[in-house]
Amino acid sequence: MNNLFSFKPLFILLMLAALAAPALADRSFSSLEERMTGREFRETGLYKLSDEELAALNQWIRQRSLAELDPSDTASGAAASIPEDTRGLRQISTPRNAIESRIVGSFTGWRGTTEFELENGMVWRQAEPGTFVIPAVDNPEVRIRPTLGGTWRMRVEGYNSQVRVERIR
Repeated sequence: MNNLFSFKPLFILLMLAALAAPALADRSFSSLEERMTGREFRETGLYKLSDEELAALNQWIRQRSLAELDPSDTASGAAASIPEDTRGLRQISTPRNAIESRIVGSFTGWRGTTEFELENGMVWRQAEPGTFVIPAVDNPEVRIRPTLGGTWRMRVEGYNSQVRVERIR
């Protein structure tokens, strides 16, 4: 009989954990009612929905993020906006993947404070002293890669010289 009582607290704990698991998993999702103020809830007309309709809408949101919609799924058929590429800008959560693009126009090297405008819209500036001079090359390919020290280095295709750069736009 004593053995049975020694398992009772463990059994109760396991049952409580099993019952709480769905509630804990659902914590990451907050319903429309939780996200909106009472005023926003009224102004959007969501208060007119029945409890079942509101639950169905919350379930739809839970299963599908609006950011993940395919542009062909949108009612207007308009293209989804492409998130801005913030690699290289001074932000904590910026991804640190290598960047491959081309320099816009003629490139003759760098001379201390040279700025590099890339086809992808980024603009980088030389971040260390030094000079590298080559005959003019039109629209050369470049690779900008992150370093362990948190900086970025740019290399022009076909040349071994690299320069530390920082993104300015």
